[in-house]
Amino acid sequence: MLNSIVYLYGFSPTLEQKLATLLDILKEQLQLYVEITVVLIHDGIIGTSKKAKPPKTLKELLDLPVSVYAIIPDIKARGIDPYNLVDQIKGIEYEDLVDILVSNQKIVSWM
Repeated sequence: MLNSIVYLYGFSPTLEQKLATLLDILKEQLQLYVEITVVLIHDGIIGTSKKAKPPKTLKELLDLPVSVYAIIPDIKARGIDPYNLVDQIKGIEYEDLVDILVSNQKIVSWM
């Protein structure tokens, strides 16, 4: 994909300032018509369950026109049911992550 970026985000969304900083960057890039994918990894998946109240910044991320994924092994490791993710987040395996990374122009690790 031309002009596309994947962000691997590994901080807990409860650390709202870190995600707020990323949101500012994403909003600027969206104005430049960059296609953005965010992959939640490690503690980045906290608050993604339908049973949890998502932090404000996570809700803001989910309202942006970006694709959001979460790594299923990380979801399970934190005791979250991968079939109970909020609707805007798709659970993926590591093989899917490889496909996403290969098909995008840039990769940014935000951990």
